[in-house]
Amino acid sequence: MNAPARRPSLLPFLATGFAAVVIAALLTATGYMLWQHRSVAEHRRQVAEYTATARQDVVNLMSMDYTNAKESVQRVLDSSTGKFRANFADTADEFTRALTEEKITTKASVNDAALESMTRDSAVVLVSATSRREGPGAPKDQQAPRVWRVVVTLERDGDQMKMSGVEFA
Repeated sequence: MNAPARRPSLLPFLATGFAAVVIAALLTATGYMLWQHRSVAEHRRQVAEYTATARQDVVNLMSMDYTNAKESVQRVLDSSTGKFRANFADTADEFTRALTEEKITTKASVNDAALESMTRDSAVVLVSATSRREGPGAPKDQQAPRVWRVVVTLERDGDQMKMSGVEFA
């Protein structure tokens, strides 16, 4: 008597197919998590770059010394672009002359900075700063520390971020 032919079992094929689907899903999930991680890391890097630039730009803008007025003004010009730079450049000589004649020194420090909005090549950063005006030409009532809220607009200029707008709030 001939033994009946055995049908091959589908179970190994189904198990292999299920394993392949699970592995593909896990690889897809891993790829997605890596992509998300890189996106978040890039976002954090940009936020750090923009806030650091705004902090330094506010210090440059608000810290002036009559003993090196031209250099103080040049620092602002070097870190700015667009209409803001053009407007500041137009008044740079008068500003330098006023600093020198009145023998005024201002020192600023940044208390905090926060990103309001950003794109790949621009950002708006809110900065809180404290300044102190000193020197023989500074009126006594203006020598107390003053707290400022500054809205700094930054734009990429080549490989650098520069101020393109400043508003005191």
